Amino acid sequence: MRGRWLTAMAARRPDGEIVVKVEENGAWAAPRLRKIPILRGVVVLGESMVKGLTALQWSANVSLGEGEEQLTSKQMAVMFAMSLGIVLVVFFASPALLTGWLSAFLPSFAVHVVEGAVRAGILLGYLALIGRTEDARRLFAYHGAEHKTIHAFEHDLPLDAAHIQPFSCAHPRCGTSFLLAVLVVSTLVFAFIGDVALEWRVLSRIGLVPLIAGVSYEILRFGAVHDDQAWAKVITGPGLWLQRLTTREPDDAQVEVAVTAFQALRTAEAASTPPPDTGVTAEINA
Repeated sequence: MRGRWLTAMAARRPDGEIVVKVEENGAWAAPRLRKIPILRGVVVLGESMVKGLTALQWSANVSLGEGEEQLTSKQMAVMFAMSLGIVLVVFFASPALLTGWLSAFLPSFAVHVVEGAVRAGILLGYLALIGRTEDARRLFAYHGAEHKTIHAFEHDLPLDAAHIQPFSCAHPRCGTSFLLAVLVVSTLVFAFIGDVALEWRVLSRIGLVPLIAGVSYEILRFGAVHDDQAWAKVITGPGLWLQRLTTREPDDAQVEVAVTAFQALRTAEAASTPPPDTGVTAEINA
């Protein structure tokens, strides 16, 4: 659970005990960069990726228990670099390579629409496929538990399983919505580039990722600020639908872990002083 200046993590040991870790969000970049539109989206994305990597390493080591070989920061960094490379190649470069030949038969904009459809198909197929594995289903259930907990808190209800479980697993501030925004924005941005040589076509798909991420962040941020407006639901609605692939219904034990992290975050932030000029005003996110 990430708050305004702290993040709390909770995980269950093999013996059933829930352990908690609270740490500062840190300053991945100068605070003033957080106030610059587009650029702040890139900063937040970078911080979220680093924080996610840290959380995965810590929770994996907690679940391993004592006496087992622990994952090191170097191992996680290598895994992260490999994963990032795969994402850039599979989700950005390969659709351009697969559809580039269509420019001989279709108008430029139509080719980019087809490319975007291929990219969306790869993403949806990937999420649907990994969602069938046992480990991913368990991870997605914890994701749902986090969202349900925040829903209950936002409705001023007691944070116990009986009051939390009735809520939806989807939440408008989920990072899954960001993935869908990236798909749409990338299609529009690449359409403006037009027809270029194949090597520039591929390089542009990778090089423009920061710009696409920044624009996508601004769109979602604007929709979240005006979430009480009917038109805002057009922005957030598809992302909520996509969360059907990235969340699962949690059991009460998983909800207990989510509540433990949430309560630890609230207690820690209430007892600490926010760092000056963080530029962060977002509510608690999972």
